[in-house]
Amino acid sequence: MAVRQPMPGAVPNMSYAGYSGYSAYSGTYSAAADPMWIYFTAVAGQDGEVDAEELQMCLMHSGISGTYSPFSLETCRIMISMLDRDYTGKMGFNEFKELWAALNAWKQNFMMIDQDRSGTVELHALTQVIAAMGYRLSPQTLAAIVKRYSKNGRIFFDDYVACCVKLRTLTDFFRRRDNMQQGFVNFVYDDFLQCTMAI
Repeated sequence: MAVRQPMPGAVPNMSYAGYSGYSAYSGTYSAAADPMWIYFTAVAGQDGEVDAEELQMCLMHSGISGTYSPFSLETCRIMISMLDRDYTGKMGFNEFKELWAALNAWKQNFMMIDQDRSGTVELHALTQVIAAMGYRLSPQTLAAIVKRYSKNGRIFFDDYVACCVKLRTLTDFFRRRDNMQQGFVNFVYDDFLQCTMAI
């Protein structure tokens, strides 16, 4: 299965890739220079940031979900938490651009496996795309993921994106603490809770 998101291998017997490391965007933007600025500023507050409800509205108006159902508020919350490096619960335009790049890659991957364009994929397809993105997970972990994100034996686009967001966020969290790239770390309980409860 071809997937447009090549993943670097990190450690023998354990890969925690999952995305190509979307870089943050910088600089100033104007409506003439970037159409995303229009979607973003239409809903951003005076602080120039969006919360989960505003992000949901922004993504709905942008058309990123295409013919698929719009993103749920919960999925928008975890999208923000994935990039909320200052823990404000909001997202600025640079983070929005980073999210946009990730969403486009995930959407392309989903569309490749959703060949009937039903907006859902079968359970085995999710495990295939997770593996194709570079994750080498145990059968038990894959089964837990499939069980968590499937409804009546199918995975909807919104749930697929939520799964991708959580995989990326938790992988980033783990990588930052695995300085020796050995595939294991020690967590302080509060540190663990801060990450897992934020998503």
